[in-house]
Amino acid sequence: MIHHLSGRFVELTPTHMVVECAGVGYMVHISLHTSSALAGQTEGKVLIHAVYREDAQLLFGFSEATERSLFVMLTSVSGVGAQTARMILSGLGPAELVEVISRGDVTALKAVKGIGAKTAQRILVDLQDKMGKDPSFSAMPASGMLGGEGKEMKAGGNTQRSDALGALCNLGFDRKRVENVLDQLLAEGIETVEEMVRAALKRL
Repeated sequence: MIHHLSGRFVELTPTHMVVECAGVGYMVHISLHTSSALAGQTEGKVLIHAVYREDAQLLFGFSEATERSLFVMLTSVSGVGAQTARMILSGLGPAELVEVISRGDVTALKAVKGIGAKTAQRILVDLQDKMGKDPSFSAMPASGMLGGEGKEMKAGGNTQRSDALGALCNLGFDRKRVENVLDQLLAEGIETVEEMVRAALKRL
């Protein structure tokens, strides 16, 4: 089992990154939270959780241990696969997800694409118990996006829109619908990639 990768960040997008280790480039699927946390870095360490299926071997990367723990917990819930877990962590972020689960907020979980009422209830029931037994979660600070930092990923005219469009299409959303939502968000003054993707995930 791969624990982490240390190397050069050849590519970094809102949904995936390529980490080069000893001349080998590893494609790693990441959440918006991790992408934002690593923005601007050209090398470093990424924590890994490997998912092995009959038709694919996938690597999921995380900038922090707490996010990886939440990812593993989410995928242990019936009906929640790896891609859905990544979607949840992109839409909420680790600290916000802990808050949502702690207060039993079904509505917030249902706002994530692919999460219905029954799955949301299962997540709350399963993870409230597990998180209650792990002191590392109770010690987490309350936050919104990235602990309230609201970090920008890139600057420039339409670059943010293009990056957000690519990220959402890679997550499986219809391109035309995504374009319409992003245009609405830009008109509302939302401009950073992180803000656009998070807001769009709640509208698509």
